Amino acid sequence: MFDIGFMEMALIGVVALVVIGPERLPGVARTVGQWIGSARRFVSSIQADINLEVNKADELKRLLEEQTRIQSLHEILEQTPTEPDDRKPVPRAVPSRQQPTASKPQETLSAQKPETPMKAASGDTPAANDDNTAAADRSPNNKHV
Repeated sequence: MFDIGFMEMALIGVVALVVIGPERLPGVARTVGQWIGSARRFVSSIQADINLEVNKADELKRLLEEQTRIQSLHEILEQTPTEPDDRKPVPRAVPSRQQPTASKPQETLSAQKPETPMKAASGDTPAANDDNTAAADRSPNNKHV
């Protein structure tokens, strides 16, 4: 609050000693200390009250903003129809007119492919080895020496 240095305090102490006298100076100093303490407590309580009111104002502002947001959502909900007859149809994607090239039914595919009995589960079957070697022979990087 006040910008009082050591020299100013010493000067005030000397003047108080001369004016009040050495007998009454300790009692006066005690009384002045009590006044200063009560003034500090009063100021701190006022600051606490002001901070409390500012926090309440901030909370009230936040609640009002939230209520405004909720009110807009409430208006949207009121505009939404609840009966199935009141609802507007949702546009669907239109299928393309192109016919897929491999649109044969599953039955015709299975009729063309002969069924082979299943052999051992490992890849050591002769048919599996023949397919792998045939694919390796057809690869362009495979050069026979």
